[in-house]
Amino acid sequence: EWMYNIQDWCISRQLWWGHRIPAWYDEAGNVYVGDSEAAVRAENGIADDVVLTQDEDVLDTWFSSALWPFSTLGWPERTDRLETFYPTSVLVTGFDIIFFWVARMIMMGLKFMGDVPFRDIYITGLVRDAHGQKMSKSKGNILDPIDLIDGIDLEPLVEKMTRGLMQPQMAPAIEKRTREDFPEGIRAYGTDALRFTFAALATQGRDVSFDVGRISGYRNFCNKLWNAARFVLGNAEGQPVDPRPDHRSTFDRWILDRLDQTTEAVTANMAAYRFDLVAQALYEFTWNEYCDWYLELTKPVMYGDSEPEQRATRYVLLTVLERVLRLMHPIMPFITEDIWQRVAPLLGIDGSTVCREPFPVIDASLRDDDARGDTAWFKQVLLGIRQIRGEMDIPPTKPLAVVLEAGDAGDRDRVERFGATLADLGRLESLRWLEDGDEAPESAMALADTLKLHVPLAGLIDPAEEIARLEKERSRREGERGRAQAKLGNEGFVSRAPEAVVDKERAKLAEAEAAIVEIDRQIEKLKKL
Repeated sequence: EWMYNIQDWCISRQLWWGHRIPAWYDEAGNVYVGDSEAAVRAENGIADDVVLTQDEDVLDTWFSSALWPFSTLGWPERTDRLETFYPTSVLVTGFDIIFFWVARMIMMGLKFMGDVPFRDIYITGLVRDAHGQKMSKSKGNILDPIDLIDGIDLEPLVEKMTRGLMQPQMAPAIEKRTREDFPEGIRAYGTDALRFTFAALATQGRDVSFDVGRISGYRNFCNKLWNAARFVLGNAEGQPVDPRPDHRSTFDRWILDRLDQTTEAVTANMAAYRFDLVAQALYEFTWNEYCDWYLELTKPVMYGDSEPEQRATRYVLLTVLERVLRLMHPIMPFITEDIWQRVAPLLGIDGSTVCREPFPVIDASLRDDDARGDTAWFKQVLLGIRQIRGEMDIPPTKPLAVVLEAGDAGDRDRVERFGATLADLGRLESLRWLEDGDEAPESAMALADTLKLHVPLAGLIDPAEEIARLEKERSRREGERGRAQAKLGNEGFVSRAPEAVVDKERAKLAEAEAAIVEIDRQIEKLKKL
């Protein structure tokens, strides 16, 4: 709109500093423009005794900035750099200087280069602090990225926050808030965690509320990736691998399928500048599917005695990790480079650095609907068994007997194929079907679609002891419910408290009531044992 509905631009500023306007006036009011006064006299034949006065104004800051896309590349000479990098692909800028800078770079580019200086403009949000306040020196709430990367103790942080304030009288309040927000200073989070945080926060909104707690979560993500790499390298270094698909397990095929889906999501969102969705796709795949599920699903193979399956799984472990490192490298360059240097040689990749490797491409041959369906079923059944353990407080080391009921032919086929792995990862002492005509035992039960999972509790727990524990927990939850009901029943609280605070109390009440219902259900079940 600014470019089509273009307005006049006053290119001068009344300042004492800056690039002084190269215009000279004679006593008759004529204007001469040149590189210098001497050049103006020579070019226009003005004698030395004629008085010339240079314009007292300086060029607008944005005038010089508008020349930036080409003045930095050797212009007005036609340098190789200018030919190579003008126009560029994308400009990254804040929304608050679109008219000051972006539009004016376009004007200058069209005027002096005959082409716009960039094709896309990526507009970032405004970073605010955890309280939603705009970061500014006067408020003393600016966080130095170096302090987030390397860490800083409390006293140096307070000194930095209160130094050189435009309003010195604000120092006591800024010091108080700094001590409240960062009572132990700021821990070191590292560059990669900070970069990933900003990628994850890069939504299409105009504001970004920045909370140090988010960096902590992504620092844990870095640790998760590092520990996954240690597991993979510990099982693969010095060991043979087999790239052929012949001996790949269902779970090998599943993780390759999910890897390709992730590659597609990352590629599409990178092209659309949705870095938040890029970060989300990488996080979900790496943490939840590769680290939490696939690494665990490989353990029965890696600790088993089938060498062909081990070779195939080692190859998949390495291949997926290597591709994830390439997908993640633009956001997290340091940890990915470090790990890649050890992973790549095991796959026969002799590149010097991950940043020179090609970005992963979509490979439809890796898609596998059957493996996806089988793995979804397996995860649902295993989670059902673990849900029973958690609800009934059964120690993870205690072997369980599981009785299966209902389901269909597909369930029976999958139990046949994956029963041994279920027994291994679920710590089962037995896994059997309920025979026709038999009654289901008194048990804890979970559902995987129509398949019923029974875990007979006799001998696993002491019913009286467990009921006593649950009743104690019920009493605690009743206290939470009572406190929430009292607050919400107070008209003054509901009418005066911020909406977010009231909603928080409503959520507490709902959570307490749901917990009480579940506890009562478990107590009734235990009374039947």
